[in-house]
Amino acid sequence: MKLTVIGGGGVRSMFLAKSIAQKAEQLDIKTLVFMDNDEKKLNIYGKMAKKTALLNCPNLNFELTTDAKNAVRNADYVITTIRVGGDDMRVRDERIALNMGVLGQETTGAAGLSFAMRSVEALAEYCELIKKYAKKNCRVFNFTNPAGVVSQTLCDMGYDFTYGICDAPSGMLRSFEKLYGAAENSAKGEIYGLNHLSYFNSITMNGKEIINELIENDKAYEETDLRYFEKDLLRERNAVLNEYLYYFYYREKAVENILRAKQTRGEQIAEINRKMTAELDKIDIDNDFETAFKIFEYWYGLRESNYMASETGVKRKTPWRFDIFEKDTGGYAGVALKFIEISKSGKKDSMILCVPNNGAIEGLFDNDVVEITCDIDKDGARPHKFGKVDEQNFELIRRVKNYERLASEAIRTKSKIKAVEALTLHPLVNSYSLAKNLVNEYIEHNNEYTNGWK
Repeated sequence: MKLTVIGGGGVRSMFLAKSIAQKAEQLDIKTLVFMDNDEKKLNIYGKMAKKTALLNCPNLNFELTTDAKNAVRNADYVITTIRVGGDDMRVRDERIALNMGVLGQETTGAAGLSFAMRSVEALAEYCELIKKYAKKNCRVFNFTNPAGVVSQTLCDMGYDFTYGICDAPSGMLRSFEKLYGAAENSAKGEIYGLNHLSYFNSITMNGKEIINELIENDKAYEETDLRYFEKDLLRERNAVLNEYLYYFYYREKAVENILRAKQTRGEQIAEINRKMTAELDKIDIDNDFETAFKIFEYWYGLRESNYMASETGVKRKTPWRFDIFEKDTGGYAGVALKFIEISKSGKKDSMILCVPNNGAIEGLFDNDVVEITCDIDKDGARPHKFGKVDEQNFELIRRVKNYERLASEAIRTKSKIKAVEALTLHPLVNSYSLAKNLVNEYIEHNNEYTNGWK
């Protein structure tokens, strides 16, 4: 089997490489290709990923390349994780919104539209290469943000071999396993909604339903990402919330905290990545991996400890560490690998993916991409049927889905009018005048990528 990662020069490449390498023999992955069009970053983070992979699986054929065509040639599976325009474009995406008093946040906030303006065209080009050169039934797992808008647009463009993936729901389930001292994969969740806007209405631990006791568990609000919410909110919603719902339920606090902070999340990451890359660029990674790893661990640890800290005022308490050999708990590579594992096993199992609704949530269209628990087998993914869901939860889902539909149409048709309609409906913008100003600035900001927009 051949697995290709497009965006293999990203700073998280080592995590991907470790996850894949540890499962390579079990899943019969013979060739792993990391492709990136940024040769400098590929020669830093790609090389570190290759070293990490081969330490875990010495017989793996690991290739680094800037050639997309050869990267996807005869691939069985492809993971896409790209950042068109780099960190500096993200920083500007978010600041444009914040300067108007609107939440920027690159996935949930208004900045997601700007990011998608750049991302979709590039992903579509890769999808065309995959159709032409990869194996006939090649499946693509898209981790490129904003996953909701991007997955919807790729679906609307006819790329039905793509699945949106996100590690937030599976990461939350893993944190509950640790809270209860349970083994990995002990927790199962029934979740419905959209990417970064989803609700668990059932969580079991070793087959026992625990959602009500979890909502009442004070330790969960200290040791997991329930720390961003008040217990009363979860009681009222009768659900465990995706951490990104913080931006919707505490909108004014998020904006206030970000504006009060010295840096946005994007600015923090851009600075950390810039300094880390500058240090690593001086290291001979092939011959001094140990030094390179220490540099990476220091800088990436700073990044993790500040996750959502600017927005919430809450820092994670557990120190971050990365053990190359420790049994992997997955991350977003784990989502893709679980799909592959289930498909190869010939058995049926469930997992959380972004897929077309197909009647799963009453009130949404069949082709609306949702984030939902799915049954997986060799034929693909089928979402669980939730029917009519909580009215208040559904109202927020419906509103954001409407935004995603219009954003998809705007990007596919390069329509300024549809983009303004999309942001006008977005609950975190909710204003025609603001939407119009945002779209004008985003089109100008992305002028290298928005030729033909009118």
